[in-house]
Amino acid sequence: MLARISIEQLQPAAYQSMFGLEKYLSTTDIKQSLQELIKIRASMINKCAYCIEMHTQQARKGGETEQRLYALSAWQQSPLFNEQERGVLALTDEITDISKDGLSDDTYAHCLALFGEPLLAQCMMQIVTINAWNRIALATKMTHQR
Repeated sequence: MLARISIEQLQPAAYQSMFGLEKYLSTTDIKQSLQELIKIRASMINKCAYCIEMHTQQARKGGETEQRLYALSAWQQSPLFNEQERGVLALTDEITDISKDGLSDDTYAHCLALFGEPLLAQCMMQIVTINAWNRIALATKMTHQR
């Protein structure tokens, strides 16, 4: 694999802005376990191995089980996720693959009822942010160190 540019080195101000967004997201009311589910699920959809590796490690450190991590790729059929988790995973799927059908009214209304406006907005920003990171990692072919 040919080495590609490092946006972090070439555009440090842009990278720092992304880290600023991450810092903000760490102060939101989204439970850490939900944040990691969002990050892993979006990374799975985007096929970002770098971010999957990073966020499954973080999830495990936070107490996430291997069984739930394995089931995440088929969460719709799994009984392992509660209603809030299922809502945020549906939201993640639809926003990550936004060009398909957008965010459906049903998913939006369900998540609004589950989370309320402020937390729903925070979840949306978490999804948007991990999608941006996925695109950076994929475009530059970032690889996780072993």
